[in-house]
Amino acid sequence: MSRIYILMIALVAFINSSAMAEVISTPFSGGKTTVNKEGANAYSMPAANLPMSQRLDFSVGNSFFRNPWVQAPASTDARDGLGPLFNTNGCQNCHIKDGRGHPPEKHDQHAVSMLVRLSIPAVTEQQKAEYAIAGVIPEPTYGGQLQDFALPNMQAEGQVRIQYQEVVVRFNDGETVVLRKPKLEIVDLAYGDMHPDVMMSARIAPPMIGLGLLESVPESTILAMADEQVNDQTSVSGKPNYVLDVLSRKMVLGRFGWKAGQPNLMQQNAAAFNGDLGLTSSLFQDENCTNNQTLCTDEASGGQPEVSDKILDFVEFYSQHLAVPKRRNIHDPTVIEGEQLFAKVGCQNCHRTNIKTSLRQDRPALSEQTIHPYTDLLLHDMGEGLSDHRPEYAASGREWRTPPLWGIGYTEEVNGHTYFLHDGRARNLTEAILWHGGEAESAKQQVLALSKSERTALLAFLKSL
Repeated sequence: MSRIYILMIALVAFINSSAMAEVISTPFSGGKTTVNKEGANAYSMPAANLPMSQRLDFSVGNSFFRNPWVQAPASTDARDGLGPLFNTNGCQNCHIKDGRGHPPEKHDQHAVSMLVRLSIPAVTEQQKAEYAIAGVIPEPTYGGQLQDFALPNMQAEGQVRIQYQEVVVRFNDGETVVLRKPKLEIVDLAYGDMHPDVMMSARIAPPMIGLGLLESVPESTILAMADEQVNDQTSVSGKPNYVLDVLSRKMVLGRFGWKAGQPNLMQQNAAAFNGDLGLTSSLFQDENCTNNQTLCTDEASGGQPEVSDKILDFVEFYSQHLAVPKRRNIHDPTVIEGEQLFAKVGCQNCHRTNIKTSLRQDRPALSEQTIHPYTDLLLHDMGEGLSDHRPEYAASGREWRTPPLWGIGYTEEVNGHTYFLHDGRARNLTEAILWHGGEAESAKQQVLALSKSERTALLAFLKSL
């Protein structure tokens, strides 16, 4: 064998091993904030690099996030003012162990960690002007979301009922998967009929991990990813959502929520306090009753506002510093193969990695971290199958923000289930993949063409995150 031939073989081996090394991601998905924690509390840890001097702030924020709020007046005046209409009495009831919510397990069960957004089309000029600022036109009688709980001796707005229709999908090798398509219904309406053109969208609570890092991704980075997708001329073409910042009264980049409808964690948290728990704050000073409901004016207030700015600051700090758990099994050959397939079929066109956060003097633990969230924070057309037919700012009914995938392999041990997508219809990761359409149709078709062993590898990669 000639010396040149031996050198060529060595060069090819080096190139192949280098390519393989590039595919193997670091176990530290959240950069230096990443924690080495498994089990039920894997999502509930403070950032690994958060100094001890700031962990008390984290713990105080956790207490307001975890503990229940009560009806006013009460001796616990720091936590009173609940309702009178609400979806839950504590944030952790939806974000169970700081993780993922789920749809009702039974047809007649309360939707405890899932809510239903409500709105109507913007038809008149006044409605169109309002939509441009608010992003939705609330349903006139029931507002922007249905509250299915109320204080004692009061009536909840209604109850959520979900039935499922089977949708059969077949892999190219003949294996079939039965998906379930939800049909949403609201029953026991207590305050009159809904608008005939009401648009409804079921939403489960997303995981809380890594949110401060996503908040710290520079806007220029997100917009550059959108430009890159356009220039690549593939089927993927994400776009940013621009939403109202209620403090500055300006339209800014949306980052949070299933359709990127909130710009930052402070506003996201305050909106949840208001809509989900019926609590006022300096950002949302009005109770969550509509003009057709007198409960809010009749009921005692928990203060003006009910959630103080100090509490908002603590909860913001807590939600910013919930850490992403460490990736597992990254050197497993099956996981490595799955990561290669993830890139090959095009999943990483939207589920992006290797992103650097901005310099943040106010949040040094989150500052200048190289992270691997597997999201571009952009809106993508996911096809008619996933459409909720309900627009939100620039997002159409078919468009959803790419959800981050980091930590997704911990879902079952943290939350005891594997329900995915915005309404929890997918009962496992395979079903979640097969619901992809629209811009992701090409990637889904390539997944359908994978062999059984390749599908196993792809799932092993996702579970390693």
